[in-house]
This record gives sequence, structure tokens and C-alpha cells, in this order.
Amino acid sequence: MSTSPEENLNNIIRQIIEKSLFTERQIEIILKRRSLSEHQFSITKGAFYRQVRQSQDKFEALCYSWILLRALGVLREEDMDVISRLSEQVSVIKNSDVFPEREEQVMSVIKELLKRMCKM
Repeated sequence: MSTSPEENLNNIIRQIIEKSLFTERQIEIILKRRSLSEHQFSITKGAFYRQVRQSQDKFEALCYSWILLRALGVLREEDMDVISRLSEQVSVIKNSDVFPEREEQVMSVIKELLKRMCKM
């Protein structure tokens, strides 16, 4: 029996989801559709596919936004590097046991870097 996605999402990932465009359920659906999770949902088939469509639409809009901001020079190469490094670091720690005070430090660094990068 596979574990549910909720069990695999540590507090850092949950905090990032809260600040993202996606809900936790949508992230679960994206993971399932990309074969990164075997979680079975306890919702109706219609509701599941409606959420699949919403997730797909948001993901597509995010990609268009990323392309637009890069093309207009709003997201610079160094910004992309920061995002890439942060993503790699979060990926490494997502399945590890992290002490609560360390979680706060990680989120603080992420918030500060993103605040600087997104400053207008």
C-alpha cells in the first residue's frame, strides 16, 4: 500500500504550497498525473477530472507567465539561477526529517530571496 501524498509533504513543502497558485489537492493531482504519486482520491470521478482540468489550466498559465516574464526581461538569468538553486535545495530536503527551527530558517531564506527578486 502506498503512502498518501499528505504523509510525503513536509512542512516546508506545505508552506511553499500555501504561497503558490496551487492548492494542496491540485499539487496531489499534478503528482498523480505525472506518475509521481499513487494516491487514490476519495472524491467523485467528475470532481476529480474537474480539478485535473483546473490544475492543468493553472500549470499552463504559470508556464505562459514564466515565458512572458523572461521575454520581457522581468525574470533575469540570475533570478532563474536563484529559483533553480532553491528548487534543488528544497528537492533534497523534501523527504528528510528537518527540525522545526531549521524549517523556519529555510523558509526565511526562501522568503528573503524571493522578496528581493520580486521587488518592483
